[in-house]
Amino acid sequence: MIPSAAEFGYALRVTSEVMESNGSTSMASVCGGTLALLDAGVPLKAPVAGISVGLVTEYDASGTKLLRHQLLTDIIGSEDHFGDMDFFQLDLKLPGIPLALLKDAIDRAAHARSQILDFMSKILPAPRSTISKYAPQIEMVKIPQDKIGLLIGPGGKTIKGICAETGAEVNVEDDGTVRIYANTGPAMARAKELISGLTGEIEVGKTYKGRVVSLKDFGAFVEIFPGRDGLVHISELAETRIARVEDAVKMGDLLEVKCIGVDDKGRVKLSRKAVLREVSGTNGSPGRN
Repeated sequence: MIPSAAEFGYALRVTSEVMESNGSTSMASVCGGTLALLDAGVPLKAPVAGISVGLVTEYDASGTKLLRHQLLTDIIGSEDHFGDMDFFQLDLKLPGIPLALLKDAIDRAAHARSQILDFMSKILPAPRSTISKYAPQIEMVKIPQDKIGLLIGPGGKTIKGICAETGAEVNVEDDGTVRIYANTGPAMARAKELISGLTGEIEVGKTYKGRVVSLKDFGAFVEIFPGRDGLVHISELAETRIARVEDAVKMGDLLEVKCIGVDDKGRVKLSRKAVLREVSGTNGSPGRN
């Protein structure tokens, strides 16, 4: 059972290619299609399965009295062709059948379907926890309405910059709903990070990725979100003491930095040294360069 558009914003198309058939290709497609959707990470509300049931009958010479009959589960091609009915397709070649026989066919189909679902659950009991790597990434986030203008930027400059950097497509609705479409997981993660940084608060102790946008004698300014930067003091640029900022970084470098503080004026203090120490597994004493 397909999830709603609000739960899963993808358009789904299932294609079944049958190279050879001697049975119900429609029911095989239902079962195989369900497993394919689960394998792709589609959060189905419940798995679906189907089974074909056929009927063969023998009537008296007058053709009015049913002498005997046989229900056939999962009919093959010849049984479908020469038989009298395919219950799934309601393909009836007789004037009619007793209601009791129809009930028997439904009971038989329900029992067989239950067996198939049990087998399918052993193969794949639930949807994959992540969407298929071959599927485009689609996510939705909510931002305060008063932050919409900040995300869009003058003339759309900010949101266009996010799209250009990540390759993602970002659409903003009037109620603050932001829909993000990306081809890869890393692109989606970066787009969400940029949007979060613009519309949220920079957190002390959190690591960010940013670009060097200005060099000063006392340090480098790193833009961690479009239009929002912080200072990496010269003492926080490297694990060892450096004489000049240019000895550690240059304009345009992409750096991982940690926020080590935000002063009462909202100025952000960043550290590259803290990230380097985490990577190398060393712990320097506070204040040492």
